[in-house]
Amino acid sequence: MKIATFNINGINGRLPHLLQWLEEAEPDVVALQELKCADRRFPAAALARAGYGAIWQGQKSWHGVAILARGAEPVETARGLPGDDGDGESRYVEAAVKGVIVTSLYAPNGNPQPGSRFNYKLAWMERLQARASELYETGLPVVLAGDFNVVPTEADIYPTTSYRDNALVQPESRAAFRALLAQGWTDAIRARHPSETVYTFWDYKRGRWSRDAGLRLDHLLLSGELAGKLIDAGVDKAVRGREGASDHAPTWIVLR
Repeated sequence: MKIATFNINGINGRLPHLLQWLEEAEPDVVALQELKCADRRFPAAALARAGYGAIWQGQKSWHGVAILARGAEPVETARGLPGDDGDGESRYVEAAVKGVIVTSLYAPNGNPQPGSRFNYKLAWMERLQARASELYETGLPVVLAGDFNVVPTEADIYPTTSYRDNALVQPESRAAFRALLAQGWTDAIRARHPSETVYTFWDYKRGRWSRDAGLRLDHLLLSGELAGKLIDAGVDKAVRGREGASDHAPTWIVLR
């Protein structure tokens, strides 16, 4: 079973890219982030023609998450994170697909920091920890997939000081990610590539793609039920190099 996460950075504008990758990679489940479209504009028909059922939580111009399933219809298990009834940002959806619970999460960027957006990021991550703990304790097979907007360690970013004040690398952000791992979740990419350089995001600015000046922001965390079933994990880096591509590349796992 192949499960991927992909920040598409505008699903309608990059739909040809997405459809091409789906045909090439044939993932069974895909968590998408940054749809940047209202619910009614989600391209469900085009994805259905490509063989994928979908659930989604859109938002005009911003945010938005979805889960795709090849040859199946995802069964929604949650929409939005509990704990803040006033949170109107579309950042979390969760579904059962072929016997596995999969999330698509898009954590807040948190910039500029310090400030209200950074405070929102940390509060959102606390809510995610609470939901993740509930899921882990069920003993079910679960994959927390998405753009966490956290660079977990210095090994997950190219050598630079330009991100020194960025919310993605702050001690509080990294501590929030470590708190998830402390619940028992396995970081699939690091489980398979413990010492290799792996990036999933390259900013459009300053020639960062051509310099391979990347960051690892997109993660797939496995519950205890699934950690022992991990066969492979990787990043479809070449997708980022295509003309008009998202600034993220698809990140994937294969489970036995």
